[in-house]
Order: sequence, then C-alpha cells, then structure tokens
Amino acid sequence: MARFFLRSLTLSALLAAASLPAFAQGNSGAYLAARQASFESDYAAAAQYYTRAIARDPSNPKLLENAVLSYLSLGRLDTALPIARKMLSDEIPSQLANLVIAAGNAREGNFDNILNDLDQLRGIGPLVDGLLRAWANLGAGDMSAALAAFDKVAEEPGLAGFAAYHKALALASVGDYEGAEEIYSDKSNGAIQMTRRGVLTLVEILSQLGRNEDAVKLLSDMFGTGLDPDLENMRAALAAGEKLPFTHVRNTTDGIAEVFYSLASALRNEATPDYTLLYARAAQYLRPDHFESLLLTAELLETLGRFTLASEVYKQVPADHPSYHAAELGRAEALRLEGKTEAAIEVLEQLTRSHGDLSVVYSSLGDLLRQEMEFAEAAKAYDRALELSGPEDRTRWFLLYTRGICFERLGDWRTAEKDFRAALELRPEQPQVLNYLGYTLVEKEQNLDEALDMIERAVAARPDSGYIMDSLGWVLYRLGRYEEAVGHMERAAELEPIDPVVNDHLGDVYWAVGRFIEAEFQWKRALSFVDEDSAAEAKPDRIRRKLEVGLDTVLEEEGAAPLKVANED
Repeated sequence: MARFFLRSLTLSALLAAASLPAFAQGNSGAYLAARQASFESDYAAAAQYYTRAIARDPSNPKLLENAVLSYLSLGRLDTALPIARKMLSDEIPSQLANLVIAAGNAREGNFDNILNDLDQLRGIGPLVDGLLRAWANLGAGDMSAALAAFDKVAEEPGLAGFAAYHKALALASVGDYEGAEEIYSDKSNGAIQMTRRGVLTLVEILSQLGRNEDAVKLLSDMFGTGLDPDLENMRAALAAGEKLPFTHVRNTTDGIAEVFYSLASALRNEATPDYTLLYARAAQYLRPDHFESLLLTAELLETLGRFTLASEVYKQVPADHPSYHAAELGRAEALRLEGKTEAAIEVLEQLTRSHGDLSVVYSSLGDLLRQEMEFAEAAKAYDRALELSGPEDRTRWFLLYTRGICFERLGDWRTAEKDFRAALELRPEQPQVLNYLGYTLVEKEQNLDEALDMIERAVAARPDSGYIMDSLGWVLYRLGRYEEAVGHMERAAELEPIDPVVNDHLGDVYWAVGRFIEAEFQWKRALSFVDEDSAAEAKPDRIRRKLEVGLDTVLEEEGAAPLKVANED
C-alpha cells in the first residue's frame, strides 16, 4: 500500500546526478564536499557546505534543493523554509520545497496558502496532498469541504484506513466525538489501523463520551496487563472516573502534523530511512510535543548511523513525560552504538533510580552489561528484571535465557541449565534457547541425544541460521557421525563465511573424514577471521597447534578420545 504514494525523492536520488551541475567559478569544491557529506548522512556538514556554495551561486536549483534537504534532515525547518520559498519565487519545481512550504504555512496558520498551492499543483504526493487539502479546508473554516476531501482520499486503493483515521481525528478535534466513534465502528470502507496511536485516540474519544469502562476494556484487549507508564496512568484515570481530554489532535496544525507522522510511520518499512526522516522531521516541527514522532525520528537517525543526532533528539523528551523511559532507553542504545559504552551504562543506571519499577529498564541494563562481558553484574540486573516481570510477561523466557547465558559464562552450569530449561517451559520450541542449551550440552559432552533433538528442532525453526546449522554439524561430529556432519557444517560455513568458530569446526569435520588438505585450509581461514571479540571462543592457539601437528595429536595432548575410537563407536 505505502508504495502507492512513494516518490523517488531520496537523498541518494537527489545526489546521484551523473555529472556536476553548472556552478559559479570556484564553487565546485564546496559542492563536492557537501555531496560527500550528504552521502554519509552528515547533515550538519552538508548544510554548511551547501550554504557556502549558495552564497556564491544563489540561484542554482541543485544547490537550493540539496540545502533544503540537508536542513530538513537536520530538523532545522526554520532555516530550510526561506530557501524553499526562494525556490518557489524562482519557479523551481520541487516536491521537497513544497513539503517544507506546506509545513511552514501550517505552523503559521496560513491554510488558504496551502489550498492555493495545491490548486496550483504544487503538491507533495497523492496521500499527503489529499489529507493536506482536507485539513487545510478545516483550518479555513469549511468543514463540509474537509469531510468531502477525506472521503475522496478514501476512494484511492489502499488509503481508506488512512482517510477514516484522519476524518475521525478531524471530527474529534471540533468536539464531534459521536461522529468520530461512529467512524471507528464502521468497518465497511476500510478499518482504521489500530496502531498504538490509533487505539489511544479511540480511548480518549470513548472517555469523552462517558464510556470509561469501554475505554479500559479496549486498553486491556489491545495491550494486555503489563502496561507502560503512559498506559498505566491512562487506565488509572479512567478507572477513577476521570474524563480524559482529547489530546491527539487539538487543532488543524496538529492534524497536519499527524498527516506527516502517519506517512512516516507507513514508510518506515517501505522506504529508505533518509526519505522517511523527512516526514518525521516535518511532524516534529509542527508539533514538538508529538513524542511518537520524536522517537521515530531518533530511531531513523540511529539507522542512518547519526548517533549523536539521535541522542540529541531523545534528550528532548522531558523527565516528567511518560515516554521518558523509552527515550532514555533509546539514548542508551545510541550511545552504545557510538562506542560510548560507559555513558550508555550511566544512562541506564540513572534510569534504574528514576524508573526502578520497570522490568525493561533492568533487562536493558543486563543486556548491555552482558555485551560488555560483565556477566556477574548483568545477572544481577536480570534478577531484578525477573522480580518485576509477571508470570504472564511475554519477555520472561528471554530474561531467563539471557540470565542463563551469564551463569554459563560465569562457570555456574547448574544454575544456567536451570534457567535454560525454565525458558523452554515457557517457549518449548524457541530456537535460540534450544540451540544454546543443545550446543552447550554438546561442548560438555552431556546428554548428546537430547542435545541433538534440541538442535534439530532449532534448525527446523531457523533453517537459514548459520550458527544453529553449525550446532547441528557439531553435535553430529561429537556423536562420531562424521559423514553426516559434513553437509551441515559446509552449509553453516556458507551462511557464516567469516565466522572463525564455524570455519574451525568445518576444519575438524574435514579432518575426521580424511580430507586433511581441506581441513588445514579451513583452519587457516579461521585464524584469518579471529579478532579481539572472538579470540576467547575461537581459541587461535589451539588452531595453530592443529596446523602444526594435526587434530589427532591435539586430541591426544588434551586427553580426549581419539577420532578412531569415536569412529569405532
């Protein structure tokens, strides 16, 4: 559906011209620097260089449009707006400039200007233009024209749900809650997608209609019992008989912000993140307290590798807002991805003090500590997360699984195995748990038949996982079924071609079936892929010893059963 209104406007498309445009003398250097910065999603540098280039060549369409793009991506629409308006006055056609101008007019309350631009075919895209016209008509005081415009959008294939949602918002924004609820109830023309925001809109509408019990039931039906702080506050207010204010769209400008957010949400899995970011930024510009848009913006910046920008966006959520914990969790992840692990841990530890009643806070801290191989501290964090999670919590199996990994790495196998098996009681066919427990049993040479059964079930669930396939080949090798192991191990190496452990295992299997030259080749490959992170598990000294004297001698030196004994078994 979303591809219906996708346009080719992406950062790479705008910058992929085969030859340089004509520039004023001496200006190509700034353009090339800006172009490179744009390809790297370094929006601040790109904006700086494009602005420098425009100073020398103020009417160059390419420079103007790319400057608008850079400032919009950076979230500086106030700076992008005069450039976009210059493009309009210079009669330079640009959907990007049209988007920025529409956002500027919406923020300024110039809804007639929006309608005039649409009449002059200065639009953004089919879905945006239709919804923009509807909201602008509402802002201009013509509700009849607004409702007709929403209905026209609904006629387009795949867009009825969008149109119905925005029509309901428009009615609720002027106090017609009965009409809004009727649209939610009517499934004939395409159901409204019950996203989180769509559900909460209906909850507020029901409360305005005096139907708090129905609103509470809707919350429970859609989100279950483990509610985050925002939802818990809402449920408590409803249960106390309070009438929730309608906050999702308070006026026309909010409605247009919701248009841009709706499109960004729809494009999230359909378009490139740099393109989707443009609409999220526009929504954020029109409504700075639209925290769903803010979080989406930050997540997109993370995807684009702009971790500092993402952290700055996350920090815009105030500490007293219900979404603060989600923003801080996101900021911690952005800091981790930027390589600032200590700062990320500090953010999470502070969050345990401000939001210490949330299981997700401790599980996130545990995950980060586990990734840093601080297994004892990670296990303590998982302990607290498990204490705070209810028996019906959908993430409980994962907490047991990750805590089990910590105990296994700490050498406490008895406790680790208990956690793994408890996780399997909750999710009997969970492939990650089956594989980890099965593989560890193989390494410890315990319950090999059970381990094989577990790993075969994991492979059935995830046949394209190289690590799980490696486990299957390895358990067959441990069972002395060398010929059977070869195919599985070769497949694992195809799926994970640069993993040192997988290549080492393949070398051992080749050696066991008498393919000695190929075994040595795989061991050499394994050594070439060993790095600081994988050295502990890959055991490069052992691999070198195998290259010197062969696997049989290494096994003898280690006091392990020789391959020929396994073959005889």
